[in-house]
Amino acid sequence: MTKARAIAAIAMLAMFAVMPLLITPLEAQQLSDRAKQIGGKFMCMCGCNQVLTECNHVGCSVSASMLKELNKSLSRGDSEDAITQMFVQEFGTKVYAEPPKSGFSLVAWALPSIYLVVGTGVVIFVISRWRKRPVRQVAPAGGVPGISPELLERARAQAARETQD
Repeated sequence: MTKARAIAAIAMLAMFAVMPLLITPLEAQQLSDRAKQIGGKFMCMCGCNQVLTECNHVGCSVSASMLKELNKSLSRGDSEDAITQMFVQEFGTKVYAEPPKSGFSLVAWALPSIYLVVGTGVVIFVISRWRKRPVRQVAPAGGVPGISPELLERARAQAARETQD
């Protein structure tokens, strides 16, 4: 029975030793969720044109280093604005996944709406002009609009004389 107790004691010790590794601390889990949220606002700078947290290049060292830097900044307690400024200083404004809603980049946000309104106005204007056009008169049977019947008969007679040869 002592052998069974020794095995049980070793199993208990092993279980208590491994247990902290299996349970992720709540703080670390929130940190990774926050890192994913913030990382989703940046582009991977490896040239893949994908969001940082979704870069799927096998062994992409750029996204790995950017995410490591992001996690390090978050663990230091840096704010989201400070992290954003750090990435912008390092990579420029092309690091943004979407343009910021301020300054000249505001034009990128406003133009689609402006184009929609202007385009709708142009379409309405063109359709209203088409509807206001006078309806053309239907030509009488065998006649051409704008040409008198006498002139038409003279042209037919001349064509018949010239083609009799």
